[in-house]
Amino acid sequence: MTRDPYRIWISEIMLQQTRAETVLLRYDPFLRRFPDVASLAAASLDAVLVAWEGLGYYRRARLLHEAARLIMQRHGGIFPSRFEDILALPGVGRSTAGAIASIAFGLSKPVLDGNVRRVLVRWLGEVPPMRVLWDEAARWVEAASSPGDWNQAMMELGATVCLPRAPRCLACPARDWCRAQGALAGEMRPRKRPRPLALIVRLYHDPARGIWLVQQPQGGIWGGLWTPPLVQASSPPSRRPDCVHLLTHRRLLLFAESAKAAPQGPGRWSREGRFALPVGIRRLLAAIGWENRL
Repeated sequence: MTRDPYRIWISEIMLQQTRAETVLLRYDPFLRRFPDVASLAAASLDAVLVAWEGLGYYRRARLLHEAARLIMQRHGGIFPSRFEDILALPGVGRSTAGAIASIAFGLSKPVLDGNVRRVLVRWLGEVPPMRVLWDEAARWVEAASSPGDWNQAMMELGATVCLPRAPRCLACPARDWCRAQGALAGEMRPRKRPRPLALIVRLYHDPARGIWLVQQPQGGIWGGLWTPPLVQASSPPSRRPDCVHLLTHRRLLLFAESAKAAPQGPGRWSREGRFALPVGIRRLLAAIGWENRL
């Protein structure tokens, strides 16, 4: 188990809103490419986004890059050890800061990610306000002889035993003092079905230069990433989509359209590895047999 704050930071940011199995496939390659704060800060944003590809929620990668540069500027390239300084890093919230501070530096700071929240709600047998849950998490971690081990144990308990829909109560080491005994499965609100959005993906291909890519505007779908030109359809075409890709709040219906004329406006021809492509675009290219045309 590492106590390196840089490695802990990278893993905690990757694990935000991404399945652990996916993170395991990309954690080591990312660290080989950026083994320390200095290498991450010195890299171009495009290089960081390419290394992040497949993890989704690319805003995390941008903030990671921004935070690395801030660490170089304000802390001489040394990852900060004060909780307040960790919390001040872009993309680091109270729970992530607590994980880094407790695991790397042994500080008695609580973690309240989704897994820990679920464990505490069931322990208490009710769904209290968030401030009460924070107080409860702080009370337990302050009593622990090893705050980092405690926080990791709580996160692991929620991730592997105290599951949202089918908690493994018989295997739970905290079963004897849990008031809910798994009965509060409904404290996590069911997700709403993502709204559909039909996108026409215009594909321009040159055998010598690859596929024509444009950078998507910040704040929109795949903001800041490179994709083939996208056109939002007022209504889905009558044919089946070539690919359906789920985002948190949107269900993207992707329709490939092979363009004949030369591309217009700003953009770049790209071969494999130059720019990060969203998972949905890669899935679309694979679905239509274009994965080798990059």
